[in-house]
Amino acid sequence: MASENQNKRPFPHNNNNPTTRASPTCPSSTKKCIGDEKMVGTANNGRFRQAFSVVNGGQDLGPNSAPASNAGSECGGIEFTREDVEALLNEKPKRKDRFNLKERCDNMVEYIKRLKLCVKWFQELEGSYLLEQEKLQNTLDSAEQKCNEIEVLMKNKEEELNSIIMELRRNYTSLQEKFTKEESDKLAAMDCLAREKEARLNIERSQASLSEELARAQRDLLSANQKISSLNDMYKRLQEYNTSLQQYNGKLHTDLSTVEDELKRIEKDKATMVESLSMLRGQLTMSRASQDEAIKQKDALVNEAACLRAELYQVRDDRDRLQSQAQALTTDMVKYKESSEKYSAQLDILTTRTSELEATCSSQNNQLKILHTQLATAEEKLQLSDSSALETRTEYEGQKKLINELQTRLADAEFKLVEGEMLRKKLHNTILELKGNIRVFCRVRPLLPDDGISTEGKIITYPTSTEILGRGIDVGQNGQKHSFTFDQVFMPDATQDDVFVEISQLVQSALDGYKVCIFAYGQTGSGKTYTMMGRPGHPEQKGLIPRSLEQIFQTRQALKAQGWRYEMQVSMLEIYNETIRDLLSTNRSSSTDNGVAGKQYAIKHDGNGNTHVSDLTILDVRSAKEVSFLLDQAEQSRSVGKTQMNEQSSRSHFVFTLRIFGINESTEQQVQGVLNLIDLAGSERLSKSGSTGDRLKETQAINKSLSSLSDVIFALAKKEDHIPFRNSKLTYLLQPCLGGDSKTLMFVNISPDPSSVGESLCSLRFAARVNACEIGIPRRQTNNNVRPSDSRLSYG
Repeated sequence: MASENQNKRPFPHNNNNPTTRASPTCPSSTKKCIGDEKMVGTANNGRFRQAFSVVNGGQDLGPNSAPASNAGSECGGIEFTREDVEALLNEKPKRKDRFNLKERCDNMVEYIKRLKLCVKWFQELEGSYLLEQEKLQNTLDSAEQKCNEIEVLMKNKEEELNSIIMELRRNYTSLQEKFTKEESDKLAAMDCLAREKEARLNIERSQASLSEELARAQRDLLSANQKISSLNDMYKRLQEYNTSLQQYNGKLHTDLSTVEDELKRIEKDKATMVESLSMLRGQLTMSRASQDEAIKQKDALVNEAACLRAELYQVRDDRDRLQSQAQALTTDMVKYKESSEKYSAQLDILTTRTSELEATCSSQNNQLKILHTQLATAEEKLQLSDSSALETRTEYEGQKKLINELQTRLADAEFKLVEGEMLRKKLHNTILELKGNIRVFCRVRPLLPDDGISTEGKIITYPTSTEILGRGIDVGQNGQKHSFTFDQVFMPDATQDDVFVEISQLVQSALDGYKVCIFAYGQTGSGKTYTMMGRPGHPEQKGLIPRSLEQIFQTRQALKAQGWRYEMQVSMLEIYNETIRDLLSTNRSSSTDNGVAGKQYAIKHDGNGNTHVSDLTILDVRSAKEVSFLLDQAEQSRSVGKTQMNEQSSRSHFVFTLRIFGINESTEQQVQGVLNLIDLAGSERLSKSGSTGDRLKETQAINKSLSSLSDVIFALAKKEDHIPFRNSKLTYLLQPCLGGDSKTLMFVNISPDPSSVGESLCSLRFAARVNACEIGIPRRQTNNNVRPSDSRLSYG
């Protein structure tokens, strides 16, 4: 075992007295202290040598104390000098016969015994030094404790003096502030009297303007209540979305735990294989070790001697280090004494400063007496001013009480007004649902830079009377005003979120098992596609279709806690030139190339009032993200064209259908709802659109289908026996929505462009007739029938 210490001399030279023996009670410089470090020597055959402190029983001795008696130790009364140790280390074994291993082993055993005896003697010497070190440490600790006690007493005295000084300063400051405050109160009372006189005049003037402000406040309060209602609904939807995210996070944690368990099992199998491999290697090593055992015994004895020699060098180094530590502790004790003297001098300085502060406080007390006299005089003058201000204050409180009472009565009246309006809307919706009418919402798009300006002013206005506020719209044409009333009218500043709030409950009905149909009607360029689809790339401007899907999937996630499980299927088609096109078909492009007619789709109705389209692509969906992808795909496949009225005009009727099948696992209740969202193509005049060629053919087909829709509405309004649903593919597809048991809502979109006032009036008149039509009362589909495996989407 090689070490750097083997190259050093074990003891320094002592030329003066080379034969002097070290006394146990007075260690000389030729001996080294054994430190606290545990030098463990490594032996062969897997055995470890204990540290010196462990062999010595853990006894600590000081450097100046005598070691324990050697009477009962292995060393007896033997002491070792530097020459003895050097001779022992430099001793070479006698070799009579280099091949006689037994003789060499006996010599090595004898040599090792003498080395152990030397080490034992050094260990006992180490114990004496450690005991002396402990005594010095105790002395140092007691000195430090006394210093700490003196420091605590000095700090307590200093804090006491500081608190007295601060208390005196606070008393002086408070008295000075009180005097200043009383002076300012006197001036303030005079100013208050003048202000109260002026306030009396202002109150009389403000009462005249209160009535005008009251009217403005009523209008502002009504609009604010509407915004608050929309914000509350948005907050509910955000909470539901947060709940769905938490549930999804829990599922991810469960999956992670499963993967971790599988990983632990694999690691355990790996460890088992490694252990078996190690066992085989160990057996191989043992077989080789038995073959070379004789050679290893020889090397073991040589290595053990080297280890003992290195341990002896380490013992000497540790003794020198302990001596240097004792000197450092003595130096620290001297420093603590010096710091104690320094703190005593500082205490004397603080005592002198305290005497000076006491003298200052006495002079300040004399000044405070003078200030008290001046303060009493000021209080007498203030009492005279208080008596006159009391009368003015009493009159002011009376006026203030009257104003508060008027404001309370105003708030009560406004609250009753809002409650009455909400109750009226609720009753109105209930009456319409019981009558089976088709609900109609009107939306006016904002003016665009390309729109013209009317010489007669605004052609569209909105009544502000309480009865039809938010439901009425007036259109002026040639000096004549035409008034219409619908279930809801959205002004140009209404956002997509404001519109969706009004239909969110209708969308919820689809999950409850109702058939729901929402379609947009209006002229080209009036904002139908924007209302239904929104603007791509702008999440805040999403239309009714994306928002409806988000609400449905969020509500589905929330209803899982109640035992509801839903399956959903989606399909999308367009009616282009009286031909049905599947927008989700993968081979759609190839079926219509070169003017060859594509697949023919047939519309069929069953006895339950459901409508089916044969061979239509139907896809199962599980998230709003999947449906959004399909919407983008369908939007790219939809037929659009450019006309003089619209840069990108929809040239077909777009029909989005979502069929919902739900079952409650606890109650075994089943519901089947259908949500139809339809973006109709815009009506347009050939004289304004300038359509030619294919655009002309498309315009004629669009106008024909919308004309058929008008004929159906007129027949429903007149309650005729025959309703011409079969006149067009559009009306035949919408037959359950217009004449069945569906909850139906129509958005009539109009343009504020003065040049489109004629088309706007036509749209509004048509919408008024739609609102007056009576259809079947909506019926919830709840049954326990098993859904057929080959079910197709229903459009009603």
